[in-house]
Amino acid sequence: MMTQEQCTHRNNVQSTEKPHVYKVGIYGWRKRCLYFFVLLLMILILVNLALTIWILKVMNFTIDGMGHLRITERGLKLEGDSEFLQPLYAKEIQSRPGSPLFLQSSKNVSVNILNGKNQLVSQLIAGSHGVHARGKMLEVKSSSGKLLFSADDHEVVVGAERLRVMGAEGAVFSNSVETPHVRAEPFKELRLESPTRALYMEAPKGVQIQAEAGDIQATCRSDLRLESKDGEITLDAKKIKLLRLPEGKASPSGTRQTVFEVCVCPNGKLFLSQAGTGSTCQISNNVCL
Repeated sequence: MMTQEQCTHRNNVQSTEKPHVYKVGIYGWRKRCLYFFVLLLMILILVNLALTIWILKVMNFTIDGMGHLRITERGLKLEGDSEFLQPLYAKEIQSRPGSPLFLQSSKNVSVNILNGKNQLVSQLIAGSHGVHARGKMLEVKSSSGKLLFSADDHEVVVGAERLRVMGAEGAVFSNSVETPHVRAEPFKELRLESPTRALYMEAPKGVQIQAEAGDIQATCRSDLRLESKDGEITLDAKKIKLLRLPEGKASPSGTRQTVFEVCVCPNGKLFLSQAGTGSTCQISNNVCL
């Protein structure tokens, strides 16, 4: 056991010794590396912030949109020229009030309408080879809503008051044409022609050919036939000329005259015979043979 003197001596020795201090932290090269990384991170943050501000400034980012693109209550508003590299899907496309809408493409502009089953029902293609339209029906109306042109699988309807054909060859129809009125322009000729086939004009209540300020000429290579099954054929004019009718053989004793009478053969053929005190048709009926 320790005596009282030994305990007192040990306490004095411990009190004379200095206490030990333990340092806590990063020192030396570790501290320098940490400061370097913190400084590098701050530089990157500043550069990133500067680039972000520059992009926002260049792209004109605002609360309403980006650049020429604005977000409104009705949708998107795009000002200036725009280029779409992928298909554009929109419910409605319109220009600004008072400004035209231009659609431009280096190849073609296609407008496709699909049904609920994603099947193509109508299509409009405007390209370098022309404009192609595909659909069940095509209608063209005026500003007042009047039908001007309509086409479908069954018929083509022209609703305008006048159909004008400006081509030099006129209009060519492979089948029949049904119309209530065919008229030429003022001071122009109207010509109905079938170069290789027949030309028929039919109407249940009659066909009227009228020229109020000119002539009507009918020319054919073979026979021209006027036939009335139940009625009559009337030639009503101040002068009726029958040119190049054959002349019958005159009587040898008769004198040469310039007055003739018109004779009719049993087969309906007409010929001229010199007029006399009586009928001379029997004398010069050799034309009927």
